[in-house]
Amino acid sequence: MFTGIVEELGEVTAVTDLGDASRLRLRGPLVTKDAAHGDSIAVNGVCLTVVENVDGEFTADVMAETLRRTGLGDLTPGSPVNLERALAVGARLGGHIVQGHVDGTGTLLERTPAEHWEVLRFALPRNLARYVVEKGSITVDGVSLTVVEAGDEHFTVSLIPTTLALTTLGRRTVGERVNLEVDVLAKYVERLVGAGLADGIGRVAGAADPGEVAG
Repeated sequence: MFTGIVEELGEVTAVTDLGDASRLRLRGPLVTKDAAHGDSIAVNGVCLTVVENVDGEFTADVMAETLRRTGLGDLTPGSPVNLERALAVGARLGGHIVQGHVDGTGTLLERTPAEHWEVLRFALPRNLARYVVEKGSITVDGVSLTVVEAGDEHFTVSLIPTTLALTTLGRRTVGERVNLEVDVLAKYVERLVGAGLADGIGRVAGAADPGEVAG
């Protein structure tokens, strides 16, 4: 479990092709200072397991399914990455509940600079758009953000200077892919409401016909 508050802007130092998977080596002195084998670290919003931790660098294996569904397959040595350690019990939840389970990828469509912030517009898959609402939360490359505008195929966010300077979002160019994780609470609500409606319809359909009872 994560919060979407990036702790460190790390860097990919090596990518090893394992055939049906890849092994990433990443530099992150802050997130590795107390990391042990088996710990979780979010890399651009993707929860990965630490395989080895040596001298401020850690390695993590990424299976083919993760490479297919996220933008981790686009990473090369030198790529900057957003890093966050798993949430510790009792710590402040500064962003929102983030699982590190990417729902899909989006594309940066436009950057609109202002004096003290910058507005970014992203395209997103239509099947994810229903979970994105104005003033709601969304995770972009592991960064917890508030939605400014929500459309059927896009959304916008406003980034403050700190976010632009300390995360990969300040470096993203138009056309690049980003990892998206929608608010898990929205998915649970949809599931529960859908189950409730289906249960209600089932009860109505299964009700005995008064005429049949009388007969």
